[in-house]
Amino acid sequence: MKRIFDLIFVIVALSLLIVPAILVALMVKFTSKGPVLYWSDRVGIDNSIFKMPKFRSMKMDTPVVATHLLHDPKKVLTPIGHFLRKSSLDELPQLWCILKGDMSFVGPRPALFNQDDLIALRSREGVDKLLPGLTGWAQVNGRDELPIQKKVALDTEYISKKSFWFDIYIIWLTFVKVVKRDGVSH
Repeated sequence: MKRIFDLIFVIVALSLLIVPAILVALMVKFTSKGPVLYWSDRVGIDNSIFKMPKFRSMKMDTPVVATHLLHDPKKVLTPIGHFLRKSSLDELPQLWCILKGDMSFVGPRPALFNQDDLIALRSREGVDKLLPGLTGWAQVNGRDELPIQKKVALDTEYISKKSFWFDIYIIWLTFVKVVKRDGVSH
């Protein structure tokens, strides 16, 4: 049922967001050097690695680490990077991952391949058995501002509450948070 919902919703989303996605791609291309998309290795279901695209919001020579580990994240943003991250428009290419089946609309956010502490804690709690999501329970409860232990606790809580209607609720809360630009620290 969840996969069918993801496929229907992603087709609707792609048809509504294709023009904004093209405009964002053009803005990225004309405001900074390098490719429009940034592909990162992410941890998926059962700790498998997959490639996840985002519109590039950081300069080309930025280290591949979680944003909170950067000394000064604002210094590595492209001219429109802050806007893309604050508006979550940098996430639009991830609709491709939902279409492919590497991600779902709702689930734990996929960790970077080198976030060993997060991966280990999620594996211990069984969160690694879930398909990662474009948004999730931890996303709507703090996003960038949460410490790893709290993220995993919320991911674990999601497992116990997981249902179609809970996913719809999380999608609604995500929409509200994105409109308010709530919970993004860089």
